[in-house]
Amino acid sequence: MEKEIKETAFDTSRLQHAPNGWALIPLVVFLLSYLAVSIVAGDFYKMPITVAFVISSVVAIAISKGGKLSNRIEQFCRGAADSNIMLMVMIFILAGAFAETAKAMGAVDATVNLTLSILPGNLLAAGIFVAACFISISVGTSVGTIVALAPVAVGIAEKTGIPDALMLGVVVSGAMFGDNLSFISDTTIVATRTQGCQMTDKFKVKFRIALPIAFLSGLLYILVGKSVESTYTPSHIEWVKVIPYLIVLITAVRGINVMLVLLMGTILSGLVGLGTGSFDIWGWNASMGKGITNMGELIIVTLLAGGMLEMIRYNGGIDWIIRKLTARIRSSKGAEASIAALVSFANLCTANNTIALIMAGPIAKDIADRFHVDARRSASILDIFSCFVQGIIPYGAQMLIAAGLGGVSPIEIMCYLYYPYLLGLGTALAILSGYPRRYTRR
Repeated sequence: MEKEIKETAFDTSRLQHAPNGWALIPLVVFLLSYLAVSIVAGDFYKMPITVAFVISSVVAIAISKGGKLSNRIEQFCRGAADSNIMLMVMIFILAGAFAETAKAMGAVDATVNLTLSILPGNLLAAGIFVAACFISISVGTSVGTIVALAPVAVGIAEKTGIPDALMLGVVVSGAMFGDNLSFISDTTIVATRTQGCQMTDKFKVKFRIALPIAFLSGLLYILVGKSVESTYTPSHIEWVKVIPYLIVLITAVRGINVMLVLLMGTILSGLVGLGTGSFDIWGWNASMGKGITNMGELIIVTLLAGGMLEMIRYNGGIDWIIRKLTARIRSSKGAEASIAALVSFANLCTANNTIALIMAGPIAKDIADRFHVDARRSASILDIFSCFVQGIIPYGAQMLIAAGLGGVSPIEIMCYLYYPYLLGLGTALAILSGYPRRYTRR
């Protein structure tokens, strides 16, 4: 028996690193069963995302080379129970408790009234985009920004008639702006360390690309908001009920851990609710329970996605893509394009931009050195494309939590992600044109 265990461990280790294109089949199955079916049906609620992930997870386990069925299931469970996955689950739980407690207490309505009293209807979308950009660049986390702003954005949509999906798309777009540019973002740290350049140098390159795109995105949101004709008249602002959101935003901007921020927000919202008579202690408990329960689908999707994507990695799907992408590089432009494709596909398979950067960074460094790509430029391309993909995939943490808090389909939100789409397109043009030329070595 002991010999069998050792031999199994050896075979498992070997299989983990064998490039295998067939390992990507579960991802294809998911995309077909969710995106393709929804598009053909013309209804993004016909195929629940949970069912699509169950189907692709079954396929992932069925085609895996992990030996006995029990071994393959165990490998899938290891991916689902990864520390990053569990961290996201805990954030979702706390986010649900905070969002529902704040809503029951009246914090969302109070904050919405404050926002509507400041901004005219045609600038609401652009104003929330600017707020999301500022918060995300300050806190360095897109998830924390979405958790803080999504309930307010949905509240504004309900009061003004703006589509929920549009306001959530605005929040996600602004959140990805800061995730990409912030000095304290983990993606910035990983990208610069793997490429061997300073954060300030990489920022100068990315800023020249991202800032014009952010301005263009803001203009688009202003144009979209011009059609808004709200008849809603803001009522009296209950300032005491705005305090929990202000505290959440201030503590988030100061860089406090997002889980601690959400816990403080939940407790503070509950205390204000008790003090103002919005609910009693049992009402507070019921609100927290309802919020956590509402995150059930989101948590299930996160666990299934973690397991399925681990099976793809385990069976060599990512290694196979890396080998194919790096096989035919002939020029510095080709090298930059391959770096972009490399990190994009890694992110597509992991649904985590930090992990994608950790995986693709060392390979990108080798490509950059071989074809004389400036380290500041390769770091920028890595970071930008990881955030571009992370911001648009319907099974990424950002889209899932925005959809969960807003009660809409991730596909509906994708229609309004102007900034990520323009960022990807703009950076692809920058690769083709060599912009900014000051940081281009040929």
